Amino acid sequence: MPELPEVETSCRGIAPHLTGEVISGITIRQAKLRWPIPDDLPSLLTGQTITAVTRRAKYLFITTDIGSLILHLGMSGSLRMVDSSTPAEKHDHFDLLLSNGKLLRLRDPRRFGAVLWGGLHPENHVLITHLGPEPLDEAFSGKHLYQIGHKRRGAIKNLIMDAKVVVGVGNIYASESLFLAGIHPGCTANSLSKNHYYRLAEAIKQVLAKAIEQGGTTLKDFQQSDGKPGYFAQQLNVYGRSGEPCPTCGNTISQCKIGQRSSFFCHHCQH
Repeated sequence: MPELPEVETSCRGIAPHLTGEVISGITIRQAKLRWPIPDDLPSLLTGQTITAVTRRAKYLFITTDIGSLILHLGMSGSLRMVDSSTPAEKHDHFDLLLSNGKLLRLRDPRRFGAVLWGGLHPENHVLITHLGPEPLDEAFSGKHLYQIGHKRRGAIKNLIMDAKVVVGVGNIYASESLFLAGIHPGCTANSLSKNHYYRLAEAIKQVLAKAIEQGGTTLKDFQQSDGKPGYFAQQLNVYGRSGEPCPTCGNTISQCKIGQRSSFFCHHCQH
């Protein structure tokens, strides 16, 4: 599933190709995604100029003077910039056509993604208004985490994966951030000290910033027509490495289920 760094990479990849371009049309081949694609999008957006492409959590905003299109990649979605003559394939459900002969194409085999209309204030959309702060913004800090977490009894890993607490910390980056902070993923949130929370917030920022930086090397993939999503090989310390040696101490990396999600950690380095 695309996580925040992958979505940020998508945003940076498509923005130079879309910003300033005029929308010449919209093609909807399959409207039944996670939520139905509004059927009035072609009449709304044809002839409009794209003024910006931005991201909030895992949602992309394609903005015009009359409002913003909201895209979500779901479990398996990917975006590509291709020539308008490129034939659509089985899972290519949505095209945003540009007057320069290019188009933005959404491919989504599992159809858990979304194409929605956000109006002039997409940040107030029902799917977005409840979201917590961006992890790389100043609003997210150890103080913010502590104020929420020190009253909760659930696992710390579940807390940081809660989008109402902070957006964009999916399963991979939760495991990696907890490893960097030296915190066991199963620790109850209210058992951790303020110092733990400050370390964890800094670790989340470091892990996500590094992943986004790694993603920058794949931006050229958004112009390919082979359907590759343009995501990137990640340098992971513990996630997916059960039974392998810890890169810090050499002890065996363990795996367990927390909140029905696989969690990876080092018993020696994380307490």
